[in-house]
Amino acid sequence: MDQELSALENKVEALVAQLETLRAENHRLRERVNVLEVDNRKLSSKIDAATARIESALAMIPEGVEL
Repeated sequence: MDQELSALENKVEALVAQLETLRAENHRLRERVNVLEVDNRKLSSKIDAATARIESALAMIPEGVEL
């Protein structure tokens, strides 16, 4: 009986350790996602600005002129 309880205790301790590891990893991943989302918004804004500049430049080209 003592061996069974000891084995169960070891398994529970291992499970708790794994849970703590996974929680820490989850926290790191959530932080990384937040950083990447901010970067994504910045890059999207830059793309929108570049698109607007290109469209503005194209609008200045007279009709009938081939590029």
